[in-house]
Amino acid sequence: MGITHALQTWWQQQSLLEVIGVITGLLCVYLAAKNIIWNWPFAIISVVIYIFIFFKSHLFADMGLQFYFLATNIYGWYYWSKKPASEDKTPVVRIQRKEGLLSVAAVIVFTFLLGSVLKYTTASYPYLDSFCTACSLVAQFFLARKVLENWLIWVFVDVIYVGVYIYKDLHLTAVMYAIYVAIALMGYFDWKRDWKKQLG
Repeated sequence: MGITHALQTWWQQQSLLEVIGVITGLLCVYLAAKNIIWNWPFAIISVVIYIFIFFKSHLFADMGLQFYFLATNIYGWYYWSKKPASEDKTPVVRIQRKEGLLSVAAVIVFTFLLGSVLKYTTASYPYLDSFCTACSLVAQFFLARKVLENWLIWVFVDVIYVGVYIYKDLHLTAVMYAIYVAIALMGYFDWKRDWKKQLG
């Protein structure tokens, strides 16, 4: 009885906006992992909601990231719709060495620059937030371009986000990101299987 009451109390404390953001967020990641183009409209709804949620929680780098996500979601929807006529879906590709090195350099530079700015604001965890934001920028771009390794980056960064959101009392969002980890792993193996099929 005590557990049931505690769960009911916890559920009543959750905001409707966060619930909708979580549902649309989970749908978009699941559909992306399954290589289904309809992930993009759900992603657009989710990121718009999280702009407001992160602003209220003083996670400013995460809030800014949502604007980038909005742009890349629109681009991803366009890019995935431009599949070759001979293919059912836009083909999955692998990351190139140069792309990997440039991505690492970009994450380091972006983390330092944004963290150095945010530490003079009321932002929570300016450098950690900036690092997660930088990793997410790279992962989202690779997702839009159907680069297989985007899922491995998401697994890494989502694990960190789970801890951040628990500490910020965004419990539903923390649960969502924990589920994201599992979906990202599924996405990696599904996309890798598709990539191998493309090789014939």
